Amino acid sequence: MTDGDPSSPDARPTGFADGKDPGALRTIGEVAGALGIRQHVLRYWEEQFPMLRPLKRSGGRRYYRPEDVRLVEIIDRLVHREGYTLRGARQALSGQRAEPAEIPAQPPEPGPQPAAGAAFAFRARLISLRTTLAGALHDS
Repeated sequence: MTDGDPSSPDARPTGFADGKDPGALRTIGEVAGALGIRQHVLRYWEEQFPMLRPLKRSGGRRYYRPEDVRLVEIIDRLVHREGYTLRGARQALSGQRAEPAEIPAQPPEPGPQPAAGAAFAFRARLISLRTTLAGALHDS
């Protein structure tokens, strides 16, 4: 069994101790349980990531192939561990011509830092916006 590194082309999905063949189809419940991702999140990701398309059989029951599970692992890594937004993760995945598993493990380096005065003004503006939003939420 491999270590579950999704960048390895022959990596097996991690977290499955169900005795099934590594290439077996898995239900949404099996994938959710093994990866610690709730089922409704997986369904939502199907809407947000066009490349995530598990098989759907009669009654709409989903069956995830090993490549679907690897893609879910990559999305989870980008969104929950590397801090990508869903849009950013989708762009990172769709912007690659190669297999999604070949996406770099680190987000791109930030650009040049603004001058101290500009950073202070930007922070003050963010604090002002946060205060306005908090007040609007409180009033609702």
